[in-house]
Amino acid sequence: MAPGAARRARRRVRGALPAGARARSAEDWWWDQLAPSGSGYHLLQSDSMLLVLPGPGPARTRVQRRAARRTQRLLPPASRASAAKARPRAAPAPEPQQGPDPGWGDRIPLEILVQIFGLLVAADGPMPFLGRAARVCRRWQEASSQPALWHTVTLSPPLAGRLAKSGAKAEKKVLASLEWLMPNRFSQLQRLTLIHWKSQVHPVLKLVSESCPRLTFLKLSDCHGVTPDTLVMLAKACPQLHSLDIQHSMVESTAVVNFLEEAGPRMRKLWLTYSSQTTAILGALLGSCCPQLQVLEVSTGINRNSTPLQLPVEALQKGCPQLQVLRLLNLMWLPKPPGRVVTPGPGFPSLEELCLAGCTCNFVSNEALGRLLHSSPHLRLLDLRGCARITPAGLHDLPCQELEQLHLGLYGTSDRLTLAKEGSHLLTQKWCHTLRELDLSGQGFSEKDLEQALATFSATPGGSPPALCSVNLRGTRVTPSTVSSVISSCTGLLYLNLESCRCLPRGLKRAYRGQEEVQWCLEQLLTSLPSSS
Repeated sequence: MAPGAARRARRRVRGALPAGARARSAEDWWWDQLAPSGSGYHLLQSDSMLLVLPGPGPARTRVQRRAARRTQRLLPPASRASAAKARPRAAPAPEPQQGPDPGWGDRIPLEILVQIFGLLVAADGPMPFLGRAARVCRRWQEASSQPALWHTVTLSPPLAGRLAKSGAKAEKKVLASLEWLMPNRFSQLQRLTLIHWKSQVHPVLKLVSESCPRLTFLKLSDCHGVTPDTLVMLAKACPQLHSLDIQHSMVESTAVVNFLEEAGPRMRKLWLTYSSQTTAILGALLGSCCPQLQVLEVSTGINRNSTPLQLPVEALQKGCPQLQVLRLLNLMWLPKPPGRVVTPGPGFPSLEELCLAGCTCNFVSNEALGRLLHSSPHLRLLDLRGCARITPAGLHDLPCQELEQLHLGLYGTSDRLTLAKEGSHLLTQKWCHTLRELDLSGQGFSEKDLEQALATFSATPGGSPPALCSVNLRGTRVTPSTVSSVISSCTGLLYLNLESCRCLPRGLKRAYRGQEEVQWCLEQLLTSLPSSS
């Protein structure tokens, strides 16, 4: 094609472009017009021209094209619109779904979801899980709002420990929320713990008495302002309430006594902090107001009370004959003298745990221990830490034959005390078949006596391995050969304390936790035995 003809062809193409599309290239405009319509035309572009060529399909002649255009012009406007509508159009793109796909959480039945939530609540408590689960979706909110899941709750003001004014405001805010939570969530509440409440204890317990008839356990920790009417009101409104823990709280003795008089026949567990008002509460227990009491714990508060606690043993045995756990922790406990006529009391036939541990020396002797345990054959745990006056001979005379935990450690005792140097074998020979935990830390037994005592675990009756899994020999005169024999015999040993053992080589005087560390200690002891000999 001549250059002049090429220029004329380009002008024709540009002249055919609409006014709004001339800014685009000819190729783009023709491609938009021809390619989507499926007309069978192709665009070929060279450096100097743009050609429109027919495709492989049947092409119409020039006369046919002119006739089609002429027919289109002669049609009335209404016919043109109908023809335009009759033309096939491309199918519209599918619109996206309006809402997201409901996940598996919405397809799980509500009963199954509540059971799953119940397993998590049993392991970690209802908060903060239930509060977070309620924000996931409506189904989860419905499941987390089931009152059966809110059976154990701990309530504490968010500003505990700050100024009194700000703490009172925080308690009022929590109280306003509890006014809705109590009837809507806590209708099946069983265990309630209040911590650091200073001024709003009475309103909270009033809500509990109105909305929580199934309450069985109440704990008040560092709470003030508990009046006698409050506890009595709670005892009347909650017929299943059988456990009360008021340790480290300021509660009047009259409030506790009135509560025990109202709920005493059904009381099972009681935790107290020793103070000048404890005598009145113990007097109510000695008067048989709680004949079904099973757990009694009395401990000192933050401010230690140096006044000795005189406890009439025989009167307590008559007042609480069903006692299974007795703990007098860190107290200067002094048993009341029995009098001129020595008549043994009924004892505690159901007692399984006795704890008289203290950080200082107390006045517990073999005679007092015998008065407590002379009729307790089912004792499983005996904690006498700090009781330096107890001897192996006195323990050997006890009627219990299946003791599992024995703690005789001495911590912070005076050097003036004369400790027993012999008799440890009496303990191990009696309980070697059932003993799981043994604590002899700080005791003054000799090397030979300890060797004889611990050797009994290597000759258990029946050939079965001993049940011993925890041994505390801190500060004793145990030797390397004795320790290695214990580790070799007790295959289930998980804890071994050898701190401050003067007869052991350096580097091994520490606590070992787990079977791997205990076995490593055995290897080190076996390698050091020839050099030490």
